[in-house]
Amino acid sequence: MTILLIAAATVAAFASSPRWLRIAQREHYQPGSVTRFAVRWWRSSWLNVLLFLTALVATVGVWWVEWLGWLGVAALVGPRGLSMRGRTSTLSWTSRLRRLAIAAGVLVVALAAAAIGNDRAGWAVTGLVGLPLIVDAALVLLGPIERQLGDKWVDLARSRLAASGARVVAITGSYGKTTTKGYLGHLLSGRFRTMVTPASFNNRMGLARAINEHLAPGIEVFVAEMGTYGPGEIADLCRFVPPEIGVITAVGPVHLERFGSIEAIVAAKKEILADARVAVMNVDDELLARVAAEEAGHRKIVRVSAHDTTADVSVVGHTLRIGPTEYGPVGPEVFAANLACAVGAAIELGVPPHEVARRLDDLPVAPHRRQLATSERGVVVIDDTYNSNPEGAAAALARLLAVPGDGRKAVVSPGMVELGDRQEEENQRFAHLAVSQVTDLVVVGRTNRSALLRGAASGKATVTVVSSRAEAVNWVRSHLGPGDAVLYENDLPDHYP
Repeated sequence: MTILLIAAATVAAFASSPRWLRIAQREHYQPGSVTRFAVRWWRSSWLNVLLFLTALVATVGVWWVEWLGWLGVAALVGPRGLSMRGRTSTLSWTSRLRRLAIAAGVLVVALAAAAIGNDRAGWAVTGLVGLPLIVDAALVLLGPIERQLGDKWVDLARSRLAASGARVVAITGSYGKTTTKGYLGHLLSGRFRTMVTPASFNNRMGLARAINEHLAPGIEVFVAEMGTYGPGEIADLCRFVPPEIGVITAVGPVHLERFGSIEAIVAAKKEILADARVAVMNVDDELLARVAAEEAGHRKIVRVSAHDTTADVSVVGHTLRIGPTEYGPVGPEVFAANLACAVGAAIELGVPPHEVARRLDDLPVAPHRRQLATSERGVVVIDDTYNSNPEGAAAALARLLAVPGDGRKAVVSPGMVELGDRQEEENQRFAHLAVSQVTDLVVVGRTNRSALLRGAASGKATVTVVSSRAEAVNWVRSHLGPGDAVLYENDLPDHYP
């Protein structure tokens, strides 16, 4: 009976591992992420809570009453709703994922061997229930190996970039990086051969891959987006992609649950300035204004703003100003602060102001960021699904309210994530703001459901709860028509509950 239970627990661990491996992959192989998401999933419904408690009782009880271990094996059909393969983001068996799967598998087999050696099935059942912890442990163990495997590609990228002689602009910020990158690439393209990092290639291996695969001969300016999940990461990127100009677009609570404090986020973003000749800073943010003052003695500071016309570059009231001079209007769809950052960097690279002004009419639209379209049914659709920050959400809501006409205006949202201890408060505030001004709020999924519903408790809007994005889209198709408008605010892949 003991051997049979050990075998069943081990087989169940291997069978259920793809769901946790997929979370590791979706969360960029960050140690601790799998356990964090496991907690979210086990708490996501009364059924999952019941399954987890059953598994927990089995894990403890099996050491005294062996047959309880079978309850643990049965309970690990949960958490219900967490897909093995995924719909919005499928499991991709890359080389890195295969290494992670092997390492986690070795740990599972080691627990099974300990169970057999001690004739105690408890070891195997504990390994099954603690599988997210095992995957996180494997991530920790593989960290130095993965870094070493990536070193050759980073070294190659460093050599290729240095040999090209390209000037480097590096852009970071809690949000606005991708939009600023797109604007800057457009403003530079009339004067310089420019390469902009594709998609979200903004971490160590992403940047190395972008350079090694896309940096063509003759490129004069390389515009690099740089992201971070913790201290030291941007400094590491700057060691092989050293920026002449560092741009910080904004600081906010995005990824606050990883950093712990806004001050830690500011410190991490500041790493981009260490060896830069010029810093372009959005001084609308009080913390960045303070950084700009601190850095003024070390490098040239270009202060940009979406509110203050006395800044070095400003986009206020749809008017671009460079110093005291106006250089023409910009469209209402433009992200003002991000454009100001891009203009500041372009001017520092030598693009004349009048040439910048000529290129304002056809600025690129950042996909899924307040992107406006009209559906076949005549519904105005604002796609802001790549946004997960309070300031951007409020701006997207304002854009929805600006849609002309007296038709219904609906907000569809799962809320915002990775805001740490501010997540509940920010989602509650957004829902309260929305229901006081729109006709409908559609709450998607469980991740922020309770906070959104609390925020929506008092307001004129009708509140609807759906379990998935697909159900939300069906609701829009069934309830909205010509003259109506809908804002899709943020979207969460299906490894969120």
